Amino acid sequence: MPNKNKILFISGPTAIGKSSFAIEIANYINGEIINADSMQVYKELKILTARPQKDDLKKINHHLYGHRNGDLRYNVFDWCKDCTNKIINITSKKKLPIIVGGTGLYFLSIINGISKIPHIPEKIKKESNLLLKKLGWETFFELTKKIDKESCLKIKKNDSQRLKRIWEVFFFTKIPLSEWNKREKKYFIKDYKYKLLLILPEQKKVYQKSDQRVLQMIKNGAIEEVKNLLKKNYDSSLPIMKAHGVPEINKYLNNKTSYEDMVNNIQKNTRNYVKRQLTWWRGSILKSDQLFDDFPYNINQKKLNILKKFTN
Repeated sequence: MPNKNKILFISGPTAIGKSSFAIEIANYINGEIINADSMQVYKELKILTARPQKDDLKKINHHLYGHRNGDLRYNVFDWCKDCTNKIINITSKKKLPIIVGGTGLYFLSIINGISKIPHIPEKIKKESNLLLKKLGWETFFELTKKIDKESCLKIKKNDSQRLKRIWEVFFFTKIPLSEWNKREKKYFIKDYKYKLLLILPEQKKVYQKSDQRVLQMIKNGAIEEVKNLLKKNYDSSLPIMKAHGVPEINKYLNNKTSYEDMVNNIQKNTRNYVKRQLTWWRGSILKSDQLFDDFPYNINQKKLNILKKFTN
């Protein structure tokens, strides 16, 4: 049966046209698209996260885009569960699930499984955020290293998100994250065959593309979008409030920076994110089929035939 128990993953850095590429493939091999971008799940951010346009949504069924309110945290385990349900639904229709996005941890977790760590309450997350602000990341790192040295040595000292996660897991469960990671995992797609296509263009080209995208987002109404988000008075520690562009536009709206600096800072921070994405994927343990090393706007017949062969 075509597409039964098969999944196509497409990833790579931001701003390279993964969504358009996925739509073209979905049309060719009878697929539906599932989002794998941690910020595109939030309802309030459509422009800044470059969610697919209405015309795109009409062409191909899209899933897990803008389906969560920003005042709710949405973690990797939540996404893996939701994604698995969508995969089951899509394959039941004899279609191919095409999972597209730039959040590497989503791909790693759904493919290799995830540790069965209990859900960390919002209260604990707020406590870790307050403690980090109070101590500063260097002191907070040394404090956290005392409770889980193994996990801390695997991250950069200023990686505040992962650092807080290490602290939160131990504080809530009294068991180090490194120990949880050695225990039995929850698997999601053990019975599926998959192909992972990585698009890893030259870094300079991605930088140029991401800079252009920032300008287009501003033109399309990103400032107004953030203004509407801020009216909701969400807690500043929530993931949506740290999405690329939100802190920079927030400062501009509060007259703490100029328009030019706002744009430059969004571009700079986005380029830094691109660099981290490229580094993550190039060092990833996931097996991939890197068929594309440039922007995927011209998909030739040979490449499509490779995908067609996979689905049959």
